[in-house]
Amino acid sequence: MNAAEILLAEPRGFCAGVDRAIEIVERAIAKFGAPIYVRHEIVHNTYVVNDLKAKGAIFIEALEDVPPGATLVFSAHGVPKSVEREAEQRGFRVFDATCPLVSKVHVEVAKLHKEGYEFIMIGHKGHPEVEGTMGQLDGGIHLVEDVADVARVQPAQTGKLAVVTQTTLSVDDAAEISAAVKARFPNVREPKQQDICYATQNRQDAVKLLSREVDVVIVVGSPTSSNSNRLREVAIKLGTDAYMVDSADELQPEWIEGKARIGLTAGASAPDILVQQVIDRLRALGALSVRKLDGIEETVKFPLPKGLKLDQQGESQLGHMS
Repeated sequence: MNAAEILLAEPRGFCAGVDRAIEIVERAIAKFGAPIYVRHEIVHNTYVVNDLKAKGAIFIEALEDVPPGATLVFSAHGVPKSVEREAEQRGFRVFDATCPLVSKVHVEVAKLHKEGYEFIMIGHKGHPEVEGTMGQLDGGIHLVEDVADVARVQPAQTGKLAVVTQTTLSVDDAAEISAAVKARFPNVREPKQQDICYATQNRQDAVKLLSREVDVVIVVGSPTSSNSNRLREVAIKLGTDAYMVDSADELQPEWIEGKARIGLTAGASAPDILVQQVIDRLRALGALSVRKLDGIEETVKFPLPKGLKLDQQGESQLGHMS
């Protein structure tokens, strides 16, 4: 490989919702002792999940796998109402790490449902966030994954119909599907603010800028991470080769062979340590310099749930990854 330059997208990596979710698990372990049970992967990243397992988190899918009296954390993706009710019935101490931007969608759904609305949800079937949002209601919420689905959807009434969106979708894809919904149901109520989260939007915008400057884009993220997958797709749509790696050792030398400029970014659930390891591997393969592109600086911070304050010693020992 010739002397290549690495260009870093800005922003990249952890968002405020992911930061908050991981800190909730770490604080719960510090305050109540291991094990702490977490329903579903706290965020979709292999490194993060393994790191928390090593600290004393146990990840489960079914609440029957949690012993009575245990402490339980809901993942950043949110949970259906049925899971909240079951956790309450089983008497767990619960901390909800649902991203506040996902909770905002849940609140909107509950409010409009009371006013008699049905919903069309744009999202990916089987994704925990979609299951959580759709599970806010017993019915009247219809999933569409693409424009073709919009033609097939059959709400019981169209007088009161609202659109909600999974927060980690491609901004462009969601806009295209949204336009199809609007064309079929002209009176549909759209969200006051776009549901797609600021961090997803910012990272996609940064990749659009990055893709124009480089010969190949490497996205750090796990295969299950919706927002990481979307970053790779955004680059490919712009005609730039793009690959996703869960860790540095997945990087294939032939991807970067003969490329003068290598773009690097990370999904909102990928910690910076993985980005640094990929940089180290690219340097080992011959890359000479690293340059950060200009981009939006994110200053959003979400408050933690009550009941997770530690004493001074606990606060100073809290080893939160970033």
